[in-house]
Amino acid sequence: MTRVYADFAARKAIELLEEDSPTGFTKKATAWVKKEFETLGYATRTSNKGAVLVDFGGVDSPEGALLFEAHADTLGAIVAEIKGNGRLRVSKIGGLCAANVETENVTVYTRVGDEYEGTFQLCNPSLHVNKDSASQERTFDSIEVVIDENVSSAEEVRALGIEVGDFVCPCPRAHITESGFIKSRFLDDKLSVAILLGFAKFVKEENIRLPRHVYALMTTYEEVGHGGAVILPKDVTEAISVDMGCVGNGLRCTEHQCSICVKDSGGPYDYDVTTKLIEGAKKEEADYVTDVYPYYGSDVEATLGAGNDIRHGLIGSGVYASHGYERSHIDGVYATMKTIKGYLGV
Repeated sequence: MTRVYADFAARKAIELLEEDSPTGFTKKATAWVKKEFETLGYATRTSNKGAVLVDFGGVDSPEGALLFEAHADTLGAIVAEIKGNGRLRVSKIGGLCAANVETENVTVYTRVGDEYEGTFQLCNPSLHVNKDSASQERTFDSIEVVIDENVSSAEEVRALGIEVGDFVCPCPRAHITESGFIKSRFLDDKLSVAILLGFAKFVKEENIRLPRHVYALMTTYEEVGHGGAVILPKDVTEAISVDMGCVGNGLRCTEHQCSICVKDSGGPYDYDVTTKLIEGAKKEEADYVTDVYPYYGSDVEATLGAGNDIRHGLIGSGVYASHGYERSHIDGVYATMKTIKGYLGV
């Protein structure tokens, strides 16, 4: 496998990152995913929850079929209150952190199809007025959305069509540096969707004969815990989440590597699957590490929780500053794709 497929995946990640898709508001991302895989010549189908299942093909094997999982939904927020001063109080979706979104531009999507710009700001944010602004705790009660419209009352905001229940999407600010770093909100987990797309392109263009049936599932409710809670194709015996690899104190992974998770908050991953992932990475000379994630849960654990009798694993390109303004690298994308290749033995 050449690095050109990792470069392709990185570019496609930037495209997908521009499609706002907080959990519960993912139709644009779902449409993008379907279009991209179908353009490569793959058959897809969409579940009632909006997850996209892609059939990679492959031969029947005694070991059964393999499913890769990634998720297209992201963190975000929803309007919880329209204040009397025309500002918006929000309720977070998933693990969005108030301190990480202060001063970030947002788009507010109304139920009638209109879009409005705004900004997350601390309530009373001016340092020339509020002497305690620097030390004030940042929560979703102490920051608010300031809409970029001439409004100063709840009535004026509602006249725009904005209402409780509308979605608020922070700007991703997606960017690839000349040195190969991929910077954006929501690399978790749109980067992995793009990694699977890049691998699909590799399989198609290189006429790879997959030694077992392979599927990919792009879910839409991972950030709230039940994205992978689905009924799988009957021949699936193994499922591997391709999600962000953790980077931080006490862990070895960097943005340049593929992280193979051996245990997270949900417990250890399957021993044989994890061992085979390590062996596959070594075979392809992929830069990898094994790590334990202290505060993490994955789609494949939800798949197990739904009652599916499968073996499970978790890998991903290393991502720095998770659930904030995140950063990975094309090196990590390439290492993850090579690990997938090595696992399949193609």
